[in-house]
Amino acid sequence: MFVPDSRRAWTRLAVAVLIGSLGSVGMWSVVVALPAVQTEFAASRGTASLAFTLVMLGFGSGGVLTGKITDRYGIVTAIGLGIGILGLGYIGAGLSTSIWQFILVHFAIGLSSSATFGPLMAEASHWFSRYRGLAVAIAASGNYIGGTIWPPLVNWGMQTYGWRHTHIAVGIFTAVAMTLALIGLRMLMGAGTQRDHVNAPPPRVNLRLSTNTLTAILALASIACCVAMSMPQVHIVAYCGDLGYGVARGAEMLSLMLGFGIISRIGSGFLADRIGGIPTLLIGSVAQGSALLFYLFFDSLTSLYIISAMFGLFQGGIVPSYAIIVREAMPASEAATRVGIVIFASVFGMSFGGWISGVIFDATGSYAAAFLNGVAWNLVNVTIMVSLLVRSRGYQAKMGAAQTA
Repeated sequence: MFVPDSRRAWTRLAVAVLIGSLGSVGMWSVVVALPAVQTEFAASRGTASLAFTLVMLGFGSGGVLTGKITDRYGIVTAIGLGIGILGLGYIGAGLSTSIWQFILVHFAIGLSSSATFGPLMAEASHWFSRYRGLAVAIAASGNYIGGTIWPPLVNWGMQTYGWRHTHIAVGIFTAVAMTLALIGLRMLMGAGTQRDHVNAPPPRVNLRLSTNTLTAILALASIACCVAMSMPQVHIVAYCGDLGYGVARGAEMLSLMLGFGIISRIGSGFLADRIGGIPTLLIGSVAQGSALLFYLFFDSLTSLYIISAMFGLFQGGIVPSYAIIVREAMPASEAATRVGIVIFASVFGMSFGGWISGVIFDATGSYAAAFLNGVAWNLVNVTIMVSLLVRSRGYQAKMGAAQTA
């Protein structure tokens, strides 16, 4: 019989992180391939950039779809389908004869990558009780680990063999490597285990809200925090170019954000196991808003490096905290679907935030107003989290008084 928090649980988690790191290639390769693809097809930068937009749309909608598949048929089935689509998607991208084929196939790539993020976080939450927050955060780190490893590998492949052969090679390699890892995960879970949430512990936080209402509130909060989060992540490279530091410096700052984001995710998991998901998310949101304010007052090269590291350290644990809250307050049988909905909202927030920041810059000729816009959206998130925290603490105090009486 499987025991939560056991050695086998940690072994499962290690395999899950490996799968997440491999499957996240779809989120990062398109950024590296963009210039080469644009040149070959003689497309505009805006047209070529639609490939990234389709990846994000596929990733967001796929999170809901693969979440439903996970809740009904199990994580192995969901990831297995994702592996097949990912491999075919990359081979199709490498064989594209027009820019529009290349763009459209990235919707499938984004959809397949989603199976190795939200559903894996929800599944990891069923394997742990005492260290649930840490496990969810570690599972979510696969995405950032992939962001650290894949871009230089894809760039090396493109420089050596060309972007077409590199995409085909990525499709074949990920299909084989992820299949082997998935077989290992299946063995660790047991051939008779279809849905791991069947025997999972029940929710331990009562917010006195229906599941649908809480999902909608968390989705709104996710949009708000990710609109704020997108400003530095999407525009830091362009911002550094405008300041005269060059785009290479901006790319280094973005890499710094992702690197410190891994530390943040692990740290937030430790914190959530001690104080809960809602307080952890609230702390991360307040810290993220503070970092955004620093961008308004400091723009020297050294200060931007420091603030970017701070921003990554503050924001990296926010998204996994939503998965922790879902697992703490909702039935385990719905966890993957609900996490998928919230992740979809976060993707929408990132997409909208990146776009609206560019619009604000075009209208004002400066990123100052765009940073302020991010701070305003961040305050919306803080307000929602404070309300949920007060609601949960009020219920706990009321139950404690009733038990005393």
